[in-house]
Amino acid sequence: MTTASASRAPTINTHGIWAIYRFEMARALRTLWQSLVTPVITTSLYFVVFGGAIGSRMQTVGGVGYGSFIVPGLIMLSLLTQSISNASIGIYFPKFTGTIYELLSAPVSPIELVIGYVGAAATKSVALGLIILATAGLFVPLAILHPGAMTLFLLLTAVAFSLFGFIIGIWANGFEQLTIVPALLITPLTFLGGAFYSIDMLPQPWRTVSLFNPVVYLVSGFRWSFFGKGDVSVGISLGVTAFFLLLCLGVIAVIFRTGWRLKN
Repeated sequence: MTTASASRAPTINTHGIWAIYRFEMARALRTLWQSLVTPVITTSLYFVVFGGAIGSRMQTVGGVGYGSFIVPGLIMLSLLTQSISNASIGIYFPKFTGTIYELLSAPVSPIELVIGYVGAAATKSVALGLIILATAGLFVPLAILHPGAMTLFLLLTAVAFSLFGFIIGIWANGFEQLTIVPALLITPLTFLGGAFYSIDMLPQPWRTVSLFNPVVYLVSGFRWSFFGKGDVSVGISLGVTAFFLLLCLGVIAVIFRTGWRLKN
C-alpha cells in the first residue's frame, strides 16, 4: 500500500445511504394514511376542541390570539411523536425480521446507517410539520416573524428526536416497548410543556417545576420564531435542543461500539 493510498480519507457510501433512505421513504408512502392523513385529522380536531372550547373563553395569550398561539405547540407535539415513531420502527423491523445482521455486515458504516434511517425519519417529520402548518393556516391567521429560526428549530428537533427514536428502536424488544416511551413520556411532557398554554400563567412553584421539563424549551423556542415571544430565552432553547441532539449521537456511538441490543 502506498503512502498516498494509506493517507486517503475514507469515502462515504452514498449508494448505501440512499438505498436505506429510499426504502424508508417508500415505506412511508405505503402507509400514507397512518403516516400523514391521520396526524392531520388529529390536528384539525385539536383546533376544533381547543380553539373552539378554550379559545372562546381565553381570547389571547401574551397578545397573541389563542388559536394562533397553540399552532407551534401542535406542530411540536406531532413532530416529536412522529420523529420518534418513524425512526424507532425503521430500525426495529430489521431486528424483528433478523435482517439487522445483513445490515451490520454490509459495506455500510454505522454513521451511514444512522444518516439513512434518521434522515428519512426526519424528512417525514418535517414534511408532516409543514403540512400541519399549512392546515393550521386554514383555521387561524398566521405570521412567522423569524422563518429562518423556525426552519432551524424544525430541523434540529426533527433530527434530535429521530435520533432518540433510533435509540428506542434498538432498545425495544417488542412492539409494546416502541410505543411506551412516546405514550407515557413524550406526549405528557409535551402537554405539560406549554404546548397549549404559557408557563407564565402557572402559579409558583409549578412554573419553576415546568422549567425542568425539556419540552418547554423546544416549544418556547419554536413559538418565539412565530411571534417573537417565548417562555424562556431563545438562546437557551436552542442550546437545550443542540445538547439533546449531541447526547443522542453520543449514546448511538456507544451502542455501535459495544453492539448493545444489536449483536445479541
